[in-house]
Amino acid sequence: QVQLVETGGGLVQAGGSLRLSCAASGRSINACALGWFRRAPGKEREFVAGISWSGPSTYYADSVKGRFTISRDNAKNTVYLQMNSLKPEDAAVYYCAAEFLGTTRLSNPGFWGQGTQVTVSS
Repeated sequence: QVQLVETGGGLVQAGGSLRLSCAASGRSINACALGWFRRAPGKEREFVAGISWSGPSTYYADSVKGRFTISRDNAKNTVYLQMNSLKPEDAAVYYCAAEFLGTTRLSNPGFWGQGTQVTVSS
């Protein structure tokens, strides 16, 4: 099992920045790809960014490429999502996800955090 706990959401003005954190735990964590998804009101959940646990590979949705950066601290078992130049359309509940033996695209995550709200005012 893998447990994921997100922190760092909040309210920010358009153009501002936020950093989300995801603390991961569990015996299988070292074999998991980790990433972030989001769900805006009335929309389906969408992939945002992913990172491999054992290497530096990352992958981003086109909508956030160049603005968001995913990183991880293996010593702290934590994955981060640095979000810059935020737009109103980035507002959503952001979920941390993990996929056992997955790729950076996290096509089928088996583990999810509880979500953290990001609100962007225009």
